[in-house]
Amino acid sequence: MKIHNFGAGPCILPQEVFKQAADGVLDLNGIGMSILEISHRSQDFDIIIKRAQSLVKELLGVPEGYSVLFLQGGASLQFSMIPMNFLPENGKAAYLDTGVWSYKAMKEAKLFGNPFAVASSKDKNYNYIPQNFEVPEDVAYFHITTNNTIYGTEIFEDYDVNVPLIADMSSDIFSRKIDVSKYDLIFAGAQKNMGPAGATLVIIKDEFLEKRARVIPTMLDYKTHVDKDSLFNTPPVFSIYVSMLNLEWLKAQGGVEAIEKKNIEKANLLYKTIEEHPLFTPNVAEDSHSRMNVTFTAINEDVEQRFLKACQENGIVAIKGHRDAGGFRASLYNALPLSSVKVLVEVMKGIQ
Repeated sequence: MKIHNFGAGPCILPQEVFKQAADGVLDLNGIGMSILEISHRSQDFDIIIKRAQSLVKELLGVPEGYSVLFLQGGASLQFSMIPMNFLPENGKAAYLDTGVWSYKAMKEAKLFGNPFAVASSKDKNYNYIPQNFEVPEDVAYFHITTNNTIYGTEIFEDYDVNVPLIADMSSDIFSRKIDVSKYDLIFAGAQKNMGPAGATLVIIKDEFLEKRARVIPTMLDYKTHVDKDSLFNTPPVFSIYVSMLNLEWLKAQGGVEAIEKKNIEKANLLYKTIEEHPLFTPNVAEDSHSRMNVTFTAINEDVEQRFLKACQENGIVAIKGHRDAGGFRASLYNALPLSSVKVLVEVMKGIQ
């Protein structure tokens, strides 16, 4: 039975990438050694990391004056690294509270300064993106989470603000076009649209580095990693390698612009089915729909159980919603084919 993986992460990657990665584990490019055993100081890995950085810049249109880093610790470490580097003691930082991850980021920032929410959608269980908020000009930075994997909302606007803009793009990076020049720092865990868990992508404006607010432990200082080109210590070699392979795949698909069109098609098909089906209800306000994580609920327990059984029978996995949101969640990351969405839609239509 073909498996249709709607998991939120670690998530589906293209089958050809899995095969290339498997070959690299056995013998990297015919050198007689595995990607798992080569030195991170070797010429073979230097080619890999430089190619990965180059692909990030090419696919996202990263302008001059930015550095591309591959760090460890997941996006969650960035929640504390960012204020440690850029939030002065007793300084203020603005956050847009749109879900669990933005809330956790704000909580970490409290250890270093005075973060606050300029707006929040917590009043309606994070089912919308706040609008018409103001960002004060006396803050160290403004932090947003562009896609909320748990609740299924997404920000498509590159905000114009007069302060440094920082974005957690862990679950929608490389899924749509963005204007990198609007941001001072972008970060993303690899395990959604980029590669396997283990690496965290950071795109940082070099000028922003000069705003470091305090003396920082060496490993937690962004400048350390910029100066050493992500090689201050042993990086997550395998994750970077597979990320490079996946970015090569994305380029071969036509890049971010082409994959965005496919992602729109997948999301529109599923949302249309949910909205027209009398037994299912979308969780999120229409103007805040995420293309990456579509969340919805059944009208009662009987429908929910029948739907889950039908999913199991048709090879649909990881469709249950996050424990904090309940219901269902279909994650439509780049590598998920339209054919899998069509299978899910047909299963939903069969529930009467």
